[in-house]
Amino acid sequence: MKFAEIKDLTPVELAAKSRDLRHEMFNLRLQQASAQLEKPARLRTLRKDIARIETRISALRNKASK
Repeated sequence: MKFAEIKDLTPVELAAKSRDLRHEMFNLRLQQASAQLEKPARLRTLRKDIARIETRISALRNKASK
């Protein structure tokens, strides 16, 4: 997911997207623990996507509080 895609989302949509990505990461970690994970690189991309979304949420909060 590119930052340009994230930039256009509302805070509610960002929170929902973050929740979905965290849920997917949880499922992938379960697969990794049981040695059934096919794409280990997906964990890394999910972690980065979550960080991008959380950064955008934080920026929106800071902008709203000023």
